[in-house]
Amino acid sequence: MRVRMLRAMALAAAALLFVPGAQAAKAKDVLSVATAYDARSLDPVATNDVASSNVMCEIYENLVQLNDKGEVVPMLAESFKQLDATTYEFKLRKGIKFHNGEEMKASDVKFSLVRAAKAPAVSHIAGDIDVDSFKTPDAYTVSFKLKNPATGFLGGLVLSAGNIVSEKAVTAAGESYAMNPVGTGPFKFVSWAKGNMIELERFEGYHGAKPKFRKMVLKVIPEPTNRMIELESGGVDIAYELSANDLKRALSDPDLQVLRVIDNSTAYLGFNTQKKPFDDVRVRQAISYALNTKTIVETAWRGIGKLAAGPIAPNVNYSDPSLKPHEYNVAKAKALLAEAGFPSGFKTTIWTNEKKERVDMATIMQSQLKEVGIEVEIKVMEWGAYLTGMNAGEHNMYIVGWTCQSPDPDLAVYAPFHSSKKGAGGNYAFFSNPKVDELIMKARTMKDGPERKKAYFDLQKLIIAEAPWVFLMNGEQVVGARKGVRGFKPSVFGFHYKANTYFE
Repeated sequence: MRVRMLRAMALAAAALLFVPGAQAAKAKDVLSVATAYDARSLDPVATNDVASSNVMCEIYENLVQLNDKGEVVPMLAESFKQLDATTYEFKLRKGIKFHNGEEMKASDVKFSLVRAAKAPAVSHIAGDIDVDSFKTPDAYTVSFKLKNPATGFLGGLVLSAGNIVSEKAVTAAGESYAMNPVGTGPFKFVSWAKGNMIELERFEGYHGAKPKFRKMVLKVIPEPTNRMIELESGGVDIAYELSANDLKRALSDPDLQVLRVIDNSTAYLGFNTQKKPFDDVRVRQAISYALNTKTIVETAWRGIGKLAAGPIAPNVNYSDPSLKPHEYNVAKAKALLAEAGFPSGFKTTIWTNEKKERVDMATIMQSQLKEVGIEVEIKVMEWGAYLTGMNAGEHNMYIVGWTCQSPDPDLAVYAPFHSSKKGAGGNYAFFSNPKVDELIMKARTMKDGPERKKAYFDLQKLIIAEAPWVFLMNGEQVVGARKGVRGFKPSVFGFHYKANTYFE
C-alpha cells in the first residue's frame, strides 16, 4: 500500500513538471532580448553609443527624465530649479539605494557630474558644467553652474552621461569599473560575456515599482536573420532592428507583433574632411550629386525609415521642414570633380559596420560613384573596431548614424559638427568651419523662440552647403516581440527601457 502511494505521489509530481502553464510561468521570469550590437562600455562617461545605452538605461538612473510629452521632469531629484541663466539646483529624493546598498547622496551626484564633465566621450553633453562651482549644503541638495548658458542642458542630463554612479563603487573598482557597474536602477549587473551576452537581475532594493520579471538577458546577435529565427523559436522575447528581409515574415506570423516608430536618427555617408581629397568642399559636393540617395535608401531598406534632408531629424525641435533631399545630378558631379582637379576621379574607401543594410547601401554607392570615375573599396568592420578607427581618424568615407537623444537640436549638431568634438567627441568627419562653430554656440545659448529657430534654420543650410555628410535616411525602430509581451515601447532615441515590460 505504501509503495503504491509513493508511486502515485511520484507520478503526480512528474505530471506537474510537465504542465504547460507551469513551465510557461517559470520561463516568463526571464526577459530575453536580441540586440544587434554589444555594448562598448557600462561606464556612462566612457561612451555615448546606443548599444551601451540600451544596457545602462536599466542599471542607472538620472536626476531628471523625459515624460511622454518630451518635458524634463524629476527622477532621482525630488525637485529642481534654474536659479539664473547658468545655475541649477537639485533637491534629491531620500532613501534611494545603490545596488551596493549605499544610499545615494549629494556627494555621489557631484562625483558623477564632475566625472562626466571631464570625460571626452560625453563632453558634448556635460562639458559645459563648471566643475569648480558645485555646492552641497546638505546630503540631499546639490547645485552647480554652467560655463555658459545652454538651453538644451537639462534635456541632455537624461542621457547616459547624466547617469548617477556610486562614488564608493567607482573608487573601489578603479579601471575595472566598466565591468562592475553600480547604479540605482531597477536591474543590477550580473555578468558580461563580451560579444555574446549581458545578464542583469532585478534589484530587490529598488525604490520604484519593481519589474515583473526576475532576470534580463541581452543576447548579442549581429546577423538579423539569426535574430529573427531566435524570435520565431521563442529563444528571445524581443528582437531589435528587424531587417527589411524579415519584416514581412514577422508581420505574417500570428505569434509575433511588430512595433515601429520613426526615430531621431540620421544615417549618413560622412567624409573625413582632414584628408585629401575630402578637404575640398567641391569633392564632397560632387559625391553628393553623384549619389541617388532615393534609390540607395529604397533599395537597401525597402519601406523602413524615410529619406533624410538635413542634419536635424524631423522629430527634433527646429528641424527645417522646407529642406529637400539633395539633387541627384551626374553632370554636376563630373564638373565639380574636374574643377577640383580630379577629371578622371580617384580611388578611396568606404567604411561600414556589419549591418546588412549599410553594407547594401555601400555597395550601391560603389556602383554609382564608378559612373563619375571614383573607385571605391568597401571595408566591413566589427562595431568596436569601427568606432575605434573612426575616433582615431583612420577612415576616408564612412556610413553611420547619429541619434539626437533629446528633443533639443543642440545634441543633433554640436557633437557631430563643432570643431572641438573631432573624433571621439562625435565629429567623425573631423569637420571644422568657423561659421558653423559660431552658429552652434550662438544657438545653444539662446532661449527658445523665433530667434533660436532662425539660428538653427541658418545652421542647417550652412551645413548642407559645406557637405561634410551626405544625408541618407531618418531611421525607424522596427522591433519584433512575442505576442504575449506587453508594456514595451520602442524609443525614438534608439535605446529602449525594458523594465516596464511584462508577459500575458
